[in-house]
Amino acid sequence: MIGTLVTRLGTRAIASARAAHELWSTYVATIAGVFRGGRREGEVARQMYAIGNRSLVFIIVTLGFLGMVMTYEACLQLSRITGDYSQIGQQLLRLIVSDLGPTLAGMMLATRVGAGIAAELGSMKVTEQIDALRMNGVLPIDYLIVPRFLASLVMTLALVIVGSAVMYLAGGLTAHYSFGVNPHIFFDVSALRMRHVALLLVKSLAYGAAIPIVAGFCGLRARGSSEGVGWATTAAVIGSSFAVLALDFVLSASALWICGGDL
Repeated sequence: MIGTLVTRLGTRAIASARAAHELWSTYVATIAGVFRGGRREGEVARQMYAIGNRSLVFIIVTLGFLGMVMTYEACLQLSRITGDYSQIGQQLLRLIVSDLGPTLAGMMLATRVGAGIAAELGSMKVTEQIDALRMNGVLPIDYLIVPRFLASLVMTLALVIVGSAVMYLAGGLTAHYSFGVNPHIFFDVSALRMRHVALLLVKSLAYGAAIPIVAGFCGLRARGSSEGVGWATTAAVIGSSFAVLALDFVLSASALWICGGDL
């Protein structure tokens, strides 16, 4: 019994270590593919449309409703304690820019974009299209992951900016029409600092880099038939979401340490 348990744990540990090594190799190969260059402008533009334009409504609706709910709950609790709403807009803006905007948008993109990339690459893998690319002297990572990587970097940043703006605007409208908060007080950006904007940029680029690499890695590991594609899609969503959360923790903790606790 104990021997069987140890064997299972050892097998899983070895498989996890092998998967981590393959993921790192995929990351290195993707970065190398970016520097290798090549004529991929058309494919990058197509992926920018697939990642950005087709996710725009999803991001706007999701972050807009979250901004409304958060502001309503915050104002409701303040009305029961002090009734002072003068700081709600400033603090919400700092929170959105430094954390909520990029992280929530990254989580939404991890579900939609990550699943889409894994499904596309997984389908190509199980139908042996990946092998056909290799036989023709084409590197699958350069042809499939690098354009999605470049497109994701650009469009994730753009979607984060749009989503954060909608989230803040929806919160301001909710505060005004539900609790009578003066818009001039709510939309006061004096508390925003460059370090908050820098953190938004860093997190957006980090999430934009992580999602296509994790999803592409899962898609390339698909085995079998449609069941393997389903496994790859599920693994991509879980892995991309976990990557976003892990990066959020690491980057937030690093920023807090760099700023001396004053973030």
